[in-house]
Amino acid sequence: MEYRALGRTGVQVSPLCLGTMTFGWKTDQAEATRMIDRFLDDGGNFIDTANVYSRGVSEEMTGKSLAGEKRHRVVLATKAHGKMDENDPNAWGNHRKNLMAACDASLKRLGTDYIDLYQIHRPQASVPIDETLRALDDLIRQGKVRYIGTSTYAAWQVMEALAVSKELGLNRFVSEQPPYHLLDRRVERELMPLCRTYGLAVLPWSPLAGGKLTGKYVRGQSAPEGSRENPENFSEATWAVLEGLDRHAKSKGCSSTAFALAWLMAQPGVTSPIIGPNSVKQLEENMAALSVSITEDDLKAVDSWIEPGTHTENYYRADFGPHPYR
Repeated sequence: MEYRALGRTGVQVSPLCLGTMTFGWKTDQAEATRMIDRFLDDGGNFIDTANVYSRGVSEEMTGKSLAGEKRHRVVLATKAHGKMDENDPNAWGNHRKNLMAACDASLKRLGTDYIDLYQIHRPQASVPIDETLRALDDLIRQGKVRYIGTSTYAAWQVMEALAVSKELGLNRFVSEQPPYHLLDRRVERELMPLCRTYGLAVLPWSPLAGGKLTGKYVRGQSAPEGSRENPENFSEATWAVLEGLDRHAKSKGCSSTAFALAWLMAQPGVTSPIIGPNSVKQLEENMAALSVSITEDDLKAVDSWIEPGTHTENYYRADFGPHPYR
C-alpha cells in the first residue's frame, strides 16, 4: 500500500477510503465488521461515515467494528449538517448549536473520544461561514476533532472559508469531498486547481457514479435486480463512456470498476476516492483497482470518451438549494 498525505497535514492515508453509507441499510453488523477487518488487513486505514447515514446507525456500526486497538490504526472521518430529528428545527445545519451537539452525538455513537476528520456535509448559504468555522475551531481546541473538511462545496465557497480562517486566525479546512468520476469531470475546471494550489486533500464521493461505472448496465438489457438506475434513461453521451470503459477495461485485463477507480486515483490532486461496497465481495472488486496502472494511453482513451471538465450526468451541483438532507 502506497499511502498519501491528507492535504497539508502530513497524516498518511490509504489511496482508497472505505465509505460506510451502506451500513445499516444494505450491510448488517457482521458483514460491516468483516469488511472493515479485510480493509485493514489489506493496508487500508481511512474510513468515512456521516451522522445521517441510517440516522446514526452507520456510525454505531462503524464504532463497534473498530472497537479496541483497531480504532487507533484508522483515520476516522465523519460528517455533520443533515437533519437528525424531524421535530427539532435546530437539529441540522452548519451553526454552532447543531455542530457542537452533533459532534458529541457522533463521538458517542462511534465509541471514541476524538474524530480525525470532521466534515461539513453540505454548505448552507443561510449560515455565515465564520459561524461554522468558529464552532469547528472550538471543537479542535477541545480535542474532540483533529482536522476539519468540507463536502460538495463550490470552489468559491472553499476559497471563502480559507480566506475567513486566515482573517480570523482559525483552523482551516484541510480537505474537500466532491462528486468526481468518469461521468462528471466538472470539478477539474476550478475546484481541483484550487485544492492543488492551497493543499487541500480531495476525497471524491460516488467514484463509480452510483454503480453506473461497474459494467453492470448493458445497452438494450434490463438493469440487474436491485439496481438504482434505469438504463433506458441513460443518454447517448453516457452510453459512449460506459461502452468505452467496458472495451478499454477488457483490453487491460481488468474490470470496469477497477479501471474507473484507478483512473480517478491517478488524477492530479486526488487523495483517496471513497468507495461504498456493501459486502466483502464488492470490497475486493474495488480494492483490485490498486493493482491497475494508468498510462498516458489510458488517459487519452478516457479523454476521447469524455472531455476534461465536462459531464454526461449531473452530480456536481454548486447551487445548493433544497437537498435531500433537509
